[in-house]
Amino acid sequence: MSTPVKLVSFAIAFTCVLLALNFGLRSSMGFFMAPISNEFHYGREVFAFSLALQNLCWGLFQPIAGAFADKYGTAKAVVIGALIYALGLFVTANADGILGLNLGAGLLMGMGIAATGFGVVLPAMARMVRPEKRAFALGLGSAAGSAGQLLVIPVAQGFIEAYGWHTALILLAGSALLMTLLALSFKGVTNSEQSTNTQDTQTLSEALKEASKHSHYWWLVIGFFVCGFQLAFITVHMPAFLTDQGFDESIAVASLALIGLFNIFGCLLSGSWSGKYSKKMLLTYIYALRAISIAAFMLLPMTAMNVYVFSIVTGLLWLATVPPTSGLVAQMFGLKYMGTLYGIVFLSHQLGSFCGVWLGGYLYDATGSYNIVWWMAAGIAFLTAIIHIVIDERPVARVRAMMAAG
Repeated sequence: MSTPVKLVSFAIAFTCVLLALNFGLRSSMGFFMAPISNEFHYGREVFAFSLALQNLCWGLFQPIAGAFADKYGTAKAVVIGALIYALGLFVTANADGILGLNLGAGLLMGMGIAATGFGVVLPAMARMVRPEKRAFALGLGSAAGSAGQLLVIPVAQGFIEAYGWHTALILLAGSALLMTLLALSFKGVTNSEQSTNTQDTQTLSEALKEASKHSHYWWLVIGFFVCGFQLAFITVHMPAFLTDQGFDESIAVASLALIGLFNIFGCLLSGSWSGKYSKKMLLTYIYALRAISIAAFMLLPMTAMNVYVFSIVTGLLWLATVPPTSGLVAQMFGLKYMGTLYGIVFLSHQLGSFCGVWLGGYLYDATGSYNIVWWMAAGIAFLTAIIHIVIDERPVARVRAMMAAG
């Protein structure tokens, strides 16, 4: 029996709030770099490494979280993840050195984000709706994450200014616990393709073997590395970069808020277009435009207006990669093990995030500038645009056979 449309609508709405919290909380971590580094008298590389470790652990645990959700249910995965997420924020708030920062902001938060974020939640959203609405649902979920960045970052910055970074992190930990309640949205919602899935007798090991032998899946994996590199570098280091350019913190807050605001529109457009046009070509255009926008940002005068324009363009392209990338995984291999297979793709994204965050801190301490990393981000974006042109986005033979069988 299919789930009533109204119940699905409520489930989608609560799921979007969950993603907003997940994304907004982690996106605010860049604003803790300066106060934490100043209190402990560290260079920026130390806390940057903690956040890089967070992104790495997020990626390493994403396939595990996806497989757990595929087998035991999304609700259980999200509840466990939310508890770990909150614990990570609490441990970071009480850290007294490098080990505590790496444990809290790195390992624990990375694990929590993996179990409450896109890799677990988007496959569940894809299963809630009919195939013709799947691309839009993926875009809506991605947009919800952007809304979280828009709404949570100013609140987190306000907490830091009003109460200091220790108390601010504890307040954010309490917010993370709200995700345990939002996990109830996954209860009682029937898989929209349950009847189709009963025809699919493929095991997890067979799914992994099938994907590992599909060369175009690996092109997708490689391409998502670049997305992670760019997004994590900008999220963590943009506030410090703008401060170095002589801007006050309000410009950094406005910059990331604009990215979050316009990312909402970018994700909705990307989700809509992913259902109408070639997903691989959409990704080609996105990465090419990213390369152009970063190059222009570095070459033009560093004014507040140019910062805002760059933030708007970046926002439109920010998570616009998620609907076509996750959609390609579902399109190629089906929904049954989408959580696991997308988790592997996302692992590559987070390896890129680790490199972007850590290299940003390392090269800044080594050279006194972020310029090398900015140009590196532009160059690899251009190469990634070329890579996506050659991807074969057709379903694999097994999926085509199932589709033909009805």
